[in-house]
Amino acid sequence: MQLFKALLSQLLAYGVMLVLRALFPLPISVWQAVVIQACLAALFSRGFRQPVWWLPIHLLFMPTVLLGLSWQVPAWLYLLILLLLTLLFWGTVKGDVPLFLSSSAVSDTLIEIVQSEGAQTFVDIGAGLATVVVPLAKARQDMAVVALERAPLPWLLATWRCRNLTNVRVGRSSFWEQDLREFDVVFAFLSPLVMTKIGEKIRREMRAGCLFVSSSFPIPNSEPESVIELNDRRKTKLYCYRIGRF
Repeated sequence: MQLFKALLSQLLAYGVMLVLRALFPLPISVWQAVVIQACLAALFSRGFRQPVWWLPIHLLFMPTVLLGLSWQVPAWLYLLILLLLTLLFWGTVKGDVPLFLSSSAVSDTLIEIVQSEGAQTFVDIGAGLATVVVPLAKARQDMAVVALERAPLPWLLATWRCRNLTNVRVGRSSFWEQDLREFDVVFAFLSPLVMTKIGEKIRREMRAGCLFVSSSFPIPNSEPESVIELNDRRKTKLYCYRIGRF
């Protein structure tokens, strides 16, 4: 659905640009026309309520195509770039959340959290490149760690990074399909757009007393047990929710 909306936004913007040039034949350059088309595509994208991370895609799409044409880039390179972007942002194309990477400060703090919780099972429901899972699994080799990643390329890289960690299982599946009952601590760095549904899922599936930790995005209308502010570049906040108490 998101891919269809993106294509429709680009086509509508192109059509409006043609109509504007026909009605107002002003002497504008090709680059000026491309910039106007890109801005129109971004506006249509917001009108279709696409997630905000589609905005830079719409703004850069036609200018990138024009650059490629002016530099006489071979056609196969476009296909290669499209393939790599699809493999990297698979979830975004399918309407899920984009790829977010956690800082080392996040993984260090999570190590402290699982130790204080005495956790024996942990899952990162949007593992990306395993930036959280790898240091966590190394620090707690007695703990069973699960990393879930849907996008093919990040999943492949996460699997490679975890190849020598016997306490880690990397799964290529959607976190919506994962039953969370078996985990003592669940970690997520997702998107504000899905946090309401995530709140419903953890209330339904996680055991009372277990801990859900969300990086950067709180669950709407829910009071966390604690909020940990980190001193990393993004000034990340970890929202900690005790199941059964919010």
